[in-house]
Amino acid sequence: MALVLSKADQAFRDEVRAFLSSELTPELREEGRRCAGIFSEYPVGVQWHRILAKKGWSVPKWPQAFGGTGWTPVQHYIFAAELFEAEAPPLAPQGPRMVAPAIMEFGTPEQKEKYLPAIRSGADYWAQGYSEPGSGSDLAALQCRAVRDGDHYVINGTKIWTTHAHWANRIFCLVRTANSGKPQTGISFLLFDMDLPGITIQPIISLAGDHELNQVFFDDVRVPVSSLLGKENDGWTVAKFLLLHERGNAWTPMLRTRLRRLKKAAEAFGTGSENQAERADFQRKLTSAECEIDALQALELRTLYQQQAGQDPGITPSMGKVLGSELRQKLTELAVEVGGYYALARPDLATLAGDGDVPEEAIFGMSAYMNDRASSIYAGSNEIQRNIIAARLLAG
Repeated sequence: MALVLSKADQAFRDEVRAFLSSELTPELREEGRRCAGIFSEYPVGVQWHRILAKKGWSVPKWPQAFGGTGWTPVQHYIFAAELFEAEAPPLAPQGPRMVAPAIMEFGTPEQKEKYLPAIRSGADYWAQGYSEPGSGSDLAALQCRAVRDGDHYVINGTKIWTTHAHWANRIFCLVRTANSGKPQTGISFLLFDMDLPGITIQPIISLAGDHELNQVFFDDVRVPVSSLLGKENDGWTVAKFLLLHERGNAWTPMLRTRLRRLKKAAEAFGTGSENQAERADFQRKLTSAECEIDALQALELRTLYQQQAGQDPGITPSMGKVLGSELRQKLTELAVEVGGYYALARPDLATLAGDGDVPEEAIFGMSAYMNDRASSIYAGSNEIQRNIIAARLLAG
């Protein structure tokens, strides 16, 4: 299934390309190309976010009443594809694509006025306080407690794998406010500042050698009751809503860009006739990956047209998350194979400017491989996604 563009969509694509050609500087493109993680480092990401904000494109999927673009699903798909094609720095989703829709759905007028404009402009940068040591993706098992004390909640506990907590000025956090009933009950959803007394951030250095992740400790942290999003003890409802937005993005624009990059790197794979069998075997692997991306794109485009018709996407976000994350891992495995022994080197990509001793693509491939081991875990582990898919299908 191919994406068929109307004349209006072609004109929109040309507008996006012209904007990227004008505003996406060579420095930002370089940072985007070298980004092997989930999204760019804060200084780069916030710079690009604010450029998009001036154009009115920083939060394209938001309702127009809150500053969104009013684009069609096809235009959103085009925009994502063009960003990846231009090697724009990938932006952090915690604020614009995760907590913001939840605030729109469950927030009070005061909360919407306080938080949404600052997310749209890039003034606020958010972290996600979900996972805890020992519970992983099982959010219902969380133990970080918040006890009501007058007009405040007092929080004690810890969160782990908290991406960019060291950059964030705000956090949305799941806490346990009651212990009765099922594990999913008694959970509340809080929004609060990261500079409150009692918050300690401890870095976690990833396998790739970067500092994206953190463990955050809360020791008698006092959070105003006005920080509660939704109802007390009903945070599970908010969390489920948020996760649908986290998983609902298309994977194939990024995967196709990664595949083209991989093909280009593979052009130098082997130089003599003795490598022809190895070259042919690797070409088969690339072709297989491309077929899988084609199949995933067919699923995404079918969902796209369903969305345009106002239909419920059902389990397709979970299906896309499983297929997309595993394909992302597959491409990084092939990138390491292309890099060969060069991929064993571990210098920082930022230090490689003009250094031809180690191919940049080999370093990127290994860094991406290390980072993407987590892609089948974050945003709800693939095992959980398969349970969701099975439950829906078996229910008829």
